[in-house]
Amino acid sequence: MSKITINANDLTAFSEAILRAARVPERKAGLVATSLVAANLRGVDSHGVQLLPYYVAQVEAGDMNPSTDGHVISEMGACLHYDAENSIGQSVAETCCAHGVRIARQHGVSMVIARESNHFGAAAYWAQKYSSQGLIGIVMCNASQLVPPWQGKLPRYGTNPICMSVPSDRWLLDMATTTVAAGKIYKASTNGQTTIPAGWAMDHEGVPTTSVESALTGLLSPLGGYKGSGLALMVEILCSVLAGGAMCSEVGGIRIRGRALRVSQMYLGVDIARFLPVEEFRARMDRLVELMKSTPPAKGYDEVLVAGEPEWRMETERKVNGIPIEDGTWQSMLDTASRLKVQAPALSPSVVELAP
Repeated sequence: MSKITINANDLTAFSEAILRAARVPERKAGLVATSLVAANLRGVDSHGVQLLPYYVAQVEAGDMNPSTDGHVISEMGACLHYDAENSIGQSVAETCCAHGVRIARQHGVSMVIARESNHFGAAAYWAQKYSSQGLIGIVMCNASQLVPPWQGKLPRYGTNPICMSVPSDRWLLDMATTTVAAGKIYKASTNGQTTIPAGWAMDHEGVPTTSVESALTGLLSPLGGYKGSGLALMVEILCSVLAGGAMCSEVGGIRIRGRALRVSQMYLGVDIARFLPVEEFRARMDRLVELMKSTPPAKGYDEVLVAGEPEWRMETERKVNGIPIEDGTWQSMLDTASRLKVQAPALSPSVVELAP
């Protein structure tokens, strides 16, 4: 399997040009491109530029409206309800986070819920909008039905991620309520892989499988069995049920044409300064992380890692050495660019490598 390696700035510019050629407004195109490449930098390639051709296909099919901005349905105290009007998910998230930070400053906490939205990339990008302002940010969303309830064999809900970010450069939790995000299986398929690790997925009968083909026509495995199933339903309640949005099978998909995605998202903000100074909170976070990392590693491991640490290390490395993009993902972007008459960036032979 071959890869190319590309500078983050070049990849962002290329992605933005593709979106603009698809008639996405300039500001939104830049926001989407930046958020996707940010995921690639962190090594979360399932939520990176591999999503771009699907976003473009949504726009071209009329399944997503890049021109609308959505509107506030209601704002009462610490609570804000937002109708995204089928706009681009990243634009909706940016608006909701701005409202959430503003309201949390005013009331100490804020809860913003959006309905009729679209895929917004990695949840971590948005939770960090809060932590960068000295707040705790918790972001959740429902998703396309790919997962059965515990002991079932038909999909009823999605990967339904949960993310929590705090003012610390040492801890950041961003997790699906499935063993892995669906994008990892699609990424394996796009790039010609035939197998996936055990525990990622089940076939259409609910039997665990390591076959990419069976996984694509089957089901994602809930994280920790019935516990992951319970967490996913909690996310569904806090997002779609509370928002009055599409639930479970009512939700579309970025790979499904002819219908809007209609996901709901929840943004929770907490003003740390209402409890203790932010710098004291940072110091206490450092102490907490050190308590974890000072634990002797188990046999077979060199160190104890905490949430966010692998991604920060990857980001540091990729900012210097570039972002590796697998051949299937890159070809999909090139095909989309060619159709839209967008010039691809020139890549020197030195950036082409063979994957082990």
